[in-house]
Amino acid sequence: MRRVLVSLCAVVAAVTTGCAGGGGVDDRAPQDPRPRALTWQQEVRVADARQRLIRQCMDRQGFSYWEDRGLTLEESRPVRFVQDDVAWARRHGYGGRIEAKGLRIREHNPNGVYREGLSATRRVAFDTALDGGEDAKTLRAPLPAGGEIRKRLGGCTEEAEGTLYGDPADWFRTGKTVAGLGALYGEELTKDRRLTSAIRAWARCMKRAGQPYEDPGAAREAVRVRTGRLGGARADEAFAAERRTAVADATCARETSLRAVATARETHYLDRLRDRFGEDIDTHRRLGRQAHDRAVRIVPERD
Repeated sequence: MRRVLVSLCAVVAAVTTGCAGGGGVDDRAPQDPRPRALTWQQEVRVADARQRLIRQCMDRQGFSYWEDRGLTLEESRPVRFVQDDVAWARRHGYGGRIEAKGLRIREHNPNGVYREGLSATRRVAFDTALDGGEDAKTLRAPLPAGGEIRKRLGGCTEEAEGTLYGDPADWFRTGKTVAGLGALYGEELTKDRRLTSAIRAWARCMKRAGQPYEDPGAAREAVRVRTGRLGGARADEAFAAERRTAVADATCARETSLRAVATARETHYLDRLRDRFGEDIDTHRRLGRQAHDRAVRIVPERD
């Protein structure tokens, strides 16, 4: 269970940003007066709008800029600690091929190629236009468990984030606060009896399916090792094995309600921190929803 800590802490993002589930928000559910977190589909649209705004700004500065939309919406779905979408797992496994596709896209980023083709003077001008260059301001975000994260922001990137979020500094600060909350209760969460009971039920289900793993993290690590061992010559065999494990994982997660339990226990511990961080959580969600409302007027949903 100790190894599960890192994986479970990643679920904090699912609870606080609304990515735990596979679908959208049920509008029939009772309305919470607090801002709702974005779904992962909405987050993708905001990211696309940010890219569109940067491109438009760079065009005004006299530079070319290519938007990053190499993955489909389905391929852009985040794979969390608990994945219970059996149909997605049947098509994509744990997303190994999608990850490889994304890596190829990043390695052949046309913006990098374009920048390298500029003269030294124009490269400096490109960097300044894109993110402020050496004159960019530094944003600071203290972390709940201590320490600080910094980010340089300026140029068209700052303009785009300002258009979407209104105050990029608030968005950055509250985002890092929310992302860091798991460090305050991760150890307690890994020992939570309801969660550990659900994981044991998942493990029993997986064993019956011929996949003897103690938790979802162990299943994915085994897939990663197997894929690396088989190599490119047996890539199809490795992917077929990945899909089998992922389908069993998702099926058992659904049968044991593991996602619902994990989400509920995350929410329980998160709510205990609301007296200290509730304002930051709500501000982050409010700014995110504001950004999405603006994004729908900027870009269509990704295919």
